[in-house]
Amino acid sequence: MLTLVPLPAFDDNYIWVWHDGIHAMAVDPGDPAPLLDFLDAGGLTLSALLITHHHRDHTGGNPLLRQRTGCAIHAPDNPRIPAVTHVVRGGDIVHIPALGLRFDVIATPGHTLDHVSYVGHGCLFCGDTVFGCGCGKLFEGTPAMMAASLDAILALPDETRVCCAHEYTLANIAFAKTIDGANPALLERERADRALRAQHRPTLPSTLALERATNPFLRFHDADMTAFAARRLGRPHPTPAEVFGAIRAAKDAWDG
Repeated sequence: MLTLVPLPAFDDNYIWVWHDGIHAMAVDPGDPAPLLDFLDAGGLTLSALLITHHHRDHTGGNPLLRQRTGCAIHAPDNPRIPAVTHVVRGGDIVHIPALGLRFDVIATPGHTLDHVSYVGHGCLFCGDTVFGCGCGKLFEGTPAMMAASLDAILALPDETRVCCAHEYTLANIAFAKTIDGANPALLERERADRALRAQHRPTLPSTLALERATNPFLRFHDADMTAFAARRLGRPHPTPAEVFGAIRAAKDAWDG
């Protein structure tokens, strides 16, 4: 039996840990300390790390974890990512034999150019590409690039568990309400996620079905988001990439 744990790190990161009581894998361990404490408390052996992109809050634990455990480290081809043992690209497959796990690698550039996501066993480890009711800022990519990445994610099954790297859900819902406030699914999600956070529980993983229904950044093909973008851009019939770009620009401005 495998157990999936969102392990808090820093102020709002999650290190995703999957284990069977003996072996473990982890995703994006920016801080090695909470992961090492978790492994020690459970008597777990770390077999592998999956890294989504080069930002330090996702990679900072690599050298120490590699030194302490000898784990494999699967990551995009970027010299800014330390201690990598296996370079991955979109279309690759990652096997973790100790846990019997297999992941497809999807290229998801936008937040950064090197960003990848990992899909397997009903889970999507999407780093900073998708957040609960949100998406990552475009530090390196373009709106068209990110829209294509999100289309690849939208092709996954509705029941896919969306394992994001940050607890940003309530703030993202607050923004979503400014452009989609009549959406009943969004309002119900706010109620449910506020209740979870009041109990100090994570809002994640969500499901792709929930994100499709409530996350404006995944609704850039929908008529109401297209109408919002047309108003913001001052012209009719924006393309899906332009719709996404308008939503992202509105969020960037809302962030201040």
